[in-house]
Amino acid sequence: MFPSLAKAARLVRPRAVVLPNRILQTHARAATRPTPTSFPFHRQFHTTKPAFRNSRYEQSRRLREGVWSLFVRWSSRPTFYLEVAGLGGITGSWYLYHLEEVPVSGRRRFNVISHQFEKQLGDSQYVQVTHQFQHEILPEHDPRVIQVRRVLDRLIPNSGLPADYDWKVTVIESKETNAFVIPGGKVFVFTGILPICQNDDGLAAVLGHEIGHNVARHIAEQMSRGIFLLAAAWVVELMWGIPGGISQQLLQLAIDRPRSRAQESEADHIGLMMMAKSCYDPKAAVGLWERMQVVEQKMPVPPEILSTHPSSHRRQVELAALLPQAYQVALDSECAVTGNYVEQFKNFADEYTY
Repeated sequence: MFPSLAKAARLVRPRAVVLPNRILQTHARAATRPTPTSFPFHRQFHTTKPAFRNSRYEQSRRLREGVWSLFVRWSSRPTFYLEVAGLGGITGSWYLYHLEEVPVSGRRRFNVISHQFEKQLGDSQYVQVTHQFQHEILPEHDPRVIQVRRVLDRLIPNSGLPADYDWKVTVIESKETNAFVIPGGKVFVFTGILPICQNDDGLAAVLGHEIGHNVARHIAEQMSRGIFLLAAAWVVELMWGIPGGISQQLLQLAIDRPRSRAQESEADHIGLMMMAKSCYDPKAAVGLWERMQVVEQKMPVPPEILSTHPSSHRRQVELAALLPQAYQVALDSECAVTGNYVEQFKNFADEYTY
């Protein structure tokens, strides 16, 4: 019986499994491999901040939290509402004190830039422009320079600008269809716009418009408006985390561009009355923008909503609506003696139907 039991025990004894060397080597490497918790890159992956959280984002976030914390503490003061009312009253009084009325149009606008500072900027810009186009400036005896000076001499007495303006005419040989008047009386005309003007009346419309910007002090108004735009952009970035560049672009599109187009229309209005009072035909202003619209069809022009200027068609419509007033200004001035516009004024309604 015992031998049989021993034999049975040998039958149930587990045999040693012999594995190939390749499998043994694989298991050996797996045994020495580090666990996921000890893997250095695994730990680094979970502790590294996302890429979009850069230093500027973190600074902006901390600044927003700090400002909000200060506001919460300020709002908990018992005199909070009284202090807010006081600051609002001071700000409102400061704003109302710097409101001005634009000549001719009568519009009320905010401006904190002095005449002296505006003139200093104009002098600096005059040096810059003359240096840039020093080789394209036409001589004084050129017929185109004489024409610009002749038209300007008739417009200046009816501009209403200060007598201390130092008027200088600079005509630049260029295909650019542009003209502008720097604060202080520095007039720049590019020869490319003269064919579109066609004659003295058309040139008077261009120069009257550019002088109108100076009459209304639009550059000073833009600089004053820029103070609020920068402050608003800073608040938008602070409260909602929108980058300053993007917020400024959005504010310009929503506020600055419409105001700029309104200024251009206002300069058209002022220039039209100026040229009418100077015995130039106001109807030439409408014809000028009709020809300008034809020129713009040959070049890429941005949509009006993205532009700082109204469309040429819109300017034609607005100027045509002002023609009765312009002809009345001409009749009330010394131009009524010549009677050049009497018949045109009577037939105005038949000629223009917009």
